[in-house]
Amino acid sequence: MRKVSSTNYHNQAYLEEKCTLNELIHLLSKRWLTEVLFSIEEGNNRFSSLKEDLKYISDNILADRLKLLEQHKLITRNDNFREVPARVEYALTPTGLKLSELLDVMCKFSETEMDFPAASC
Repeated sequence: MRKVSSTNYHNQAYLEEKCTLNELIHLLSKRWLTEVLFSIEEGNNRFSSLKEDLKYISDNILADRLKLLEQHKLITRNDNFREVPARVEYALTPTGLKLSELLDVMCKFSETEMDFPAASC
Protein backbone atom coordinates (compact mmCIF):
# COMPACT_ATOMS: atom_id res chain seq x y z
CA MET A 1 0.00 0.00 0.00
CA ARG A 2 1.29 3.45 -0.92
CA LYS A 3 1.58 6.31 1.52
CA VAL A 4 -1.12 8.92 0.91
CA SER A 5 1.55 11.64 1.02
CA SER A 6 3.75 10.03 -1.66
CA THR A 7 4.24 11.47 -5.13
CA ASN A 8 3.30 8.10 -6.58
CA TYR A 9 -0.05 8.23 -4.78
CA HIS A 10 -0.76 11.75 -6.04
CA ASN A 11 0.23 10.81 -9.60
CA GLN A 12 -2.10 7.80 -9.57
CA ALA A 13 -4.97 9.85 -8.12
CA TYR A 14 -4.46 12.50 -10.81
CA LEU A 15 -4.51 9.91 -13.60
CA GLU A 16 -7.64 8.25 -12.21
CA GLU A 17 -9.42 11.62 -11.99
CA LYS A 18 -8.33 12.51 -15.52
CA CYS A 19 -9.80 9.40 -17.16
CA THR A 20 -11.77 6.47 -15.76
CA LEU A 21 -9.84 4.16 -18.08
CA ASN A 22 -6.77 4.78 -15.92
CA GLU A 23 -8.73 3.62 -12.88
CA LEU A 24 -9.83 0.46 -14.71
CA ILE A 25 -6.27 -0.27 -15.85
CA HIS A 26 -5.04 0.22 -12.30
CA LEU A 27 -7.66 -2.26 -11.04
CA LEU A 28 -6.84 -4.81 -13.76
CA SER A 29 -3.11 -4.51 -13.07
CA LYS A 30 -3.54 -6.11 -9.67
CA ARG A 31 -1.86 -9.50 -9.73
CA TRP A 32 -4.26 -12.41 -10.30
CA LEU A 33 -7.36 -10.24 -10.80
CA THR A 34 -7.91 -11.03 -14.48
CA GLU A 35 -7.08 -14.70 -13.94
CA VAL A 36 -9.71 -14.92 -11.19
CA LEU A 37 -12.23 -13.23 -13.48
CA PHE A 38 -11.45 -15.64 -16.35
CA SER A 39 -11.57 -18.64 -14.03
CA ILE A 40 -15.05 -17.69 -12.80
CA GLU A 41 -16.15 -17.24 -16.41
CA GLU A 42 -14.90 -20.78 -17.14
CA GLY A 43 -17.23 -22.13 -14.46
CA ASN A 44 -15.01 -22.24 -11.40
CA ASN A 45 -17.57 -20.69 -9.07
CA ARG A 46 -16.39 -21.90 -5.66
CA PHE A 47 -13.35 -20.82 -3.66
CA SER A 48 -11.91 -24.35 -3.73
CA SER A 49 -12.31 -24.74 -7.50
CA LEU A 50 -10.71 -21.33 -8.05
CA LYS A 51 -7.79 -22.39 -5.83
CA GLU A 52 -7.45 -25.62 -7.80
CA ASP A 53 -7.51 -23.78 -11.14
CA LEU A 54 -5.09 -21.06 -10.00
CA LYS A 55 -2.72 -23.33 -8.10
CA TYR A 56 -0.14 -20.68 -7.13
CA ILE A 57 -2.54 -18.07 -5.73
CA SER A 58 -2.61 -17.68 -1.95
CA ASP A 59 -5.85 -17.86 0.01
CA ASN A 60 -5.44 -14.24 1.14
CA ILE A 61 -4.90 -12.90 -2.38
CA LEU A 62 -7.80 -14.94 -3.77
CA ALA A 63 -10.12 -13.67 -1.04
CA ASP A 64 -8.94 -10.09 -1.67
CA ARG A 65 -9.44 -10.34 -5.44
CA LEU A 66 -12.92 -11.80 -5.00
CA LYS A 67 -13.81 -8.88 -2.71
CA LEU A 68 -12.45 -6.37 -5.24
CA LEU A 69 -14.37 -7.95 -8.10
CA GLU A 70 -17.52 -7.91 -6.00
CA GLN A 71 -17.00 -4.29 -4.89
CA HIS A 72 -16.73 -3.23 -8.53
CA LYS A 73 -19.86 -5.23 -9.39
CA LEU A 74 -18.01 -7.55 -11.75
CA ILE A 75 -19.07 -10.69 -9.85
CA THR A 76 -21.83 -11.66 -7.48
CA ARG A 77 -21.39 -13.69 -4.32
CA ASN A 78 -24.20 -16.08 -3.50
CA ASP A 79 -24.20 -17.50 0.04
CA ASN A 80 -27.95 -18.19 0.28
CA PHE A 81 -27.51 -21.92 0.65
CA ARG A 82 -28.80 -23.57 3.79
CA GLU A 83 -25.93 -26.01 4.08
CA VAL A 84 -23.31 -26.94 6.64
CA PRO A 85 -20.53 -26.24 5.95
CA ALA A 86 -21.59 -22.95 4.36
CA ARG A 87 -21.42 -22.85 0.58
CA VAL A 88 -20.54 -19.74 -1.42
CA GLU A 89 -20.69 -19.46 -5.20
CA TYR A 90 -19.45 -16.67 -7.46
CA ALA A 91 -20.76 -15.65 -10.89
CA LEU A 92 -20.01 -12.92 -13.39
CA THR A 93 -22.43 -10.04 -13.55
CA PRO A 94 -23.44 -8.71 -16.99
CA THR A 95 -20.76 -6.03 -16.50
CA GLY A 96 -18.19 -8.67 -15.57
CA LEU A 97 -19.09 -10.65 -18.68
CA LYS A 98 -18.67 -7.55 -20.87
CA LEU A 99 -15.26 -6.88 -19.29
CA SER A 100 -14.23 -10.50 -19.77
CA GLU A 101 -15.18 -10.32 -23.45
CA LEU A 102 -13.17 -7.11 -23.84
CA LEU A 103 -10.17 -8.69 -22.10
CA ASP A 104 -10.44 -11.71 -24.40
CA VAL A 105 -10.18 -9.38 -27.42
CA MET A 106 -7.16 -7.72 -25.80
CA CYS A 107 -5.56 -11.14 -25.20
CA LYS A 108 -6.02 -12.04 -28.86
CA PHE A 109 -4.56 -8.66 -29.85
CA SER A 110 -1.52 -9.21 -27.61
CA GLU A 111 -0.98 -12.68 -29.12
CA THR A 112 -1.25 -11.56 -32.76
CA GLU A 113 -0.07 -7.96 -32.81
CA MET A 114 2.47 -7.57 -30.04
CA ASP A 115 5.99 -8.94 -29.91
CA PHE A 116 5.68 -10.64 -26.53
CA PRO A 117 7.22 -14.01 -25.71
CA ALA A 118 4.98 -16.90 -26.73
CA ALA A 119 2.20 -17.40 -24.18
CA SER A 120 -1.50 -17.83 -24.44
CA CYS A 121 -4.25 -16.11 -22.48
